[in-house]
Amino acid sequence: MRALLVVNPAATTTSARTRDVLIHALASEMKLEAITTEYRGHARDLGRQAADSDDIDLVVALGGDGTVNEVVNGLLHAGPDPERLPRLAVVPGGSTNVFARALGLPNDAVEATGALLDALRENSERTVGMGRAEGTPGTEDEAAPARWFTFCAGLGFDAGVVGRVEQQRERGKKSTHALYLRQVMRQFLQEPNRRQGTITLERPGADPVTDLVLSIICNTSPWTYLGNRPVYAAPKASFDTGLDVVGLSRMSTVAVARYATQLLTSSPERGPHGRHAVALHDLDQFTLHSKAPLPLQMDGDHLGLRRSVTFTGVRRALRVIV
Repeated sequence: MRALLVVNPAATTTSARTRDVLIHALASEMKLEAITTEYRGHARDLGRQAADSDDIDLVVALGGDGTVNEVVNGLLHAGPDPERLPRLAVVPGGSTNVFARALGLPNDAVEATGALLDALRENSERTVGMGRAEGTPGTEDEAAPARWFTFCAGLGFDAGVVGRVEQQRERGKKSTHALYLRQVMRQFLQEPNRRQGTITLERPGADPVTDLVLSIICNTSPWTYLGNRPVYAAPKASFDTGLDVVGLSRMSTVAVARYATQLLTSSPERGPHGRHAVALHDLDQFTLHSKAPLPLQMDGDHLGLRRSVTFTGVRRALRVIV
């Protein structure tokens, strides 16, 4: 087997020594080429090269969810073709590692490498669905390039939080759960549309859902983790179905306290619920329109402001080692 290992040297939870140990362990089992990323988008470029190659069987992403997202976008640049494309494997090296953990992998890079090697020996794999987002045709965002996401996307409040966290990291702050919670509070206090949302969800064959302040799109469950605690925004979301959407139409202080408590106590059986909560399951395609430009995020990566985004759930998009 010939494999490409894409290494993010800035991965927050792995040292250079640990990465060297992991590389040697993988190289003992396969013909391995390891490349360290050098710029934003490099992992995507490497994934694209692997997809266009005739002799790469496996791409291993060593990094966080951002690295995985880039690799996936490279692999799927010409669309899904799971039988032809190289398989994907993940060694978690970020601060949260939602995609890897949602697949059932250990959150520790060394343990995950051991699990990966065992899975390769047993030829254990799973074909998972992915989400895809693009600027809606006929709108001012139609030129926005399409992009794949592995576990979640968001338009509005949560994307604004992601943008704030990225700004703090660019200033040298370490990505921690405490940093994230602080930015949630700052976003809430400065959210101009928290009492009257600007987002409308449209889908074929159904009435529109209007006046949403927050919209979270899930391709799997859980939505994220706070430390070791999984947070279930859309408990029914799965790599085997379409996309799930959770929306809130009101974010007053009382409503936020209620829904935050529901998220912190969520389970695989129950997520946010109530008069101002909307939950939609297993959607193949839908569009989010906003009256005002709102921040967009995918897999925890802030992508700027959008007014109209069309989302598609693509089943059986990519083979993953598990």
